[in-house]
Amino acid sequence: MTEIESTRRRRRKEARPAELAAAALSLFIEKGFAATRLDEVAARAGVSKGTLYLYFDSKEALFKAVIEEGVVPLFEEFEAKLETLENDPERLLREILLGWWAKVGSTDLGGIGKLIISEAGNFPEVARYHHDAVIVRWMALLNRAIGIGVDKGVFRPMDVAPLSQLIFFPLLMLSIWKNSMASSTVGCDGVRQMSDSYFDTYFDMIFRGLLVAPRQEPHK
Repeated sequence: MTEIESTRRRRRKEARPAELAAAALSLFIEKGFAATRLDEVAARAGVSKGTLYLYFDSKEALFKAVIEEGVVPLFEEFEAKLETLENDPERLLREILLGWWAKVGSTDLGGIGKLIISEAGNFPEVARYHHDAVIVRWMALLNRAIGIGVDKGVFRPMDVAPLSQLIFFPLLMLSIWKNSMASSTVGCDGVRQMSDSYFDTYFDMIFRGLLVAPRQEPHK
């Protein structure tokens, strides 16, 4: 085996866990956690079931890989904004929320929310892992972003924890809707037009409630 062939094989081997995690995510969203079989994940990733077992010994391990490969790395990116944009709390909160939508909510990763809601009762360990690895960290991030705005006198002092939920839950529900009912309403004018105005309206409502100094409407 030449050095080039050896390097290619090593790179292929290193990439395989991510490929398996991507295949698992697509099947989890398509079929649900309970109905997905490991041999189906292997087939979708283009490997044998034996190869899959070299990396993952269960669906639970695959689910953790989905989170660790796709979601956890994004936290470092979002958390970096807490420092770079701390002097502009409104922009900070806007970019964190839009970043979540662009990289999680509007992508296949957004299907995890629907998956957890539908499967949590039957797979409590999976739901608990998702809660600890994703939800706790994400809500803490939002709490910090809002807290920065309050500390700098840009946002009104309020109870930050429930405020974070009120701000984030509309985006979460939009993502769940996208991965459930949206497919049955494709073609309706309201569906096509919703994305054009949704975020303008969403942020207008948020910042009218948050900002210490209300926005002034332009004179007509």
